[in-house]
Amino acid sequence: MNFIYISPNFPENHWLFCRRLCDNGVNVLGIGDCPYDDLTYELRGSLTEYYKVSSLENYDEVYRAVAFFIHKYGRIDYLESNNEYWLEQDARLRQDFHITTGFLPADMPQIKCKSLMKAQYIRAGIPVALWHMADDRAGCLAFIEKVGYPVIVKPDNGVGAINTFRINNIADLDTFFANKGDAQYIMEEFIDGSIVSYDAIVNSRGEPIFEAGNLTIGNIMDNVNEKRSCRLMIRDRLPDALRDMGRAALKAFGVKKRMVHFEFFHLDRDQRIGKAGDYAGLEVNMRPCGGILPTMINYAYSTDVYQIWADMIVFDESRKPIGSQQFCALAGRRNSRSYVMSCDEVIHEYGIHIVEEGPVDPALATDMGEYLFLARFPTWEDVISFYDHVLEERKPN
Repeated sequence: MNFIYISPNFPENHWLFCRRLCDNGVNVLGIGDCPYDDLTYELRGSLTEYYKVSSLENYDEVYRAVAFFIHKYGRIDYLESNNEYWLEQDARLRQDFHITTGFLPADMPQIKCKSLMKAQYIRAGIPVALWHMADDRAGCLAFIEKVGYPVIVKPDNGVGAINTFRINNIADLDTFFANKGDAQYIMEEFIDGSIVSYDAIVNSRGEPIFEAGNLTIGNIMDNVNEKRSCRLMIRDRLPDALRDMGRAALKAFGVKKRMVHFEFFHLDRDQRIGKAGDYAGLEVNMRPCGGILPTMINYAYSTDVYQIWADMIVFDESRKPIGSQQFCALAGRRNSRSYVMSCDEVIHEYGIHIVEEGPVDPALATDMGEYLFLARFPTWEDVISFYDHVLEERKPN
């Protein structure tokens, strides 16, 4: 089997996808813009061959790299980056080289544009926030008159909470339009709820062979924009209602042979979209959960999602068992905030539970903070107590 992996060195943890494929007997052919000698020893040992381009943004160069691999190794079975940024280029390359094991350009709008994602969620019977394309001020004012303040604006084609804003009044709206530029934004009614995820590895029949999910305590947008401490956890198990919604969304989006990260609201109170405790659709990401989340899933489920994904690619099933299941909690600290407990005190207090601690990759620090602690706990109460102590801030004098 020949598998072309685009940008195998970034994100950094993606070498593990390559390693597990290699362990399963796959020829892993890397294409990237990082010099070969700068690749980690572990990644170099996972690749059959590596083709360096001057820029992954240069489609002609990447095209020639794929053509070279086909000439040397024959038919390509898979081409994948597992990276949101390259999804559209991946799809174009598959189409140009007749690689049928993945999304094609015609599939991109509904999985990249938030406005079109909502139609698929609705098709799956999943409620979504009311929305309006933020093209002009008059149209936005009419929408706000319908749903009331606050409203949320975000890029229609974008990732994460960056460039996502809450509009609380007319002054905020005017500021938004003064600064939005040419980017296409979507405006949504405000939903009061926590963000949760449905993460799955899906086989060729569209069936999940592994499922997990995370929960962020607090508003992600405010965490990013106001640089608050991060409270993020992998649950010890998925709630039944969330699992059912996730599976319905898999069918609506026609997901096969992928690892995905779907996001939902968990409603904090009764509102137009549902009652307190209900779930509603937010957006889909047709790639693995980002940053340290795969590692957290591994800790929570005592397993290896990289191996499960590689087993799906090669065997169309999981051959990696799941062990004991606990919560895996991430406490992310901000350099701009002062905490009651020192890092040494946290280690002393929670050392038996802590599985990792240290600085956060700068590329991820915007969301998670600059320093994190990962810990495993058997109960929800343990996790909340951990957050309360580790992220307690000093009161100003």
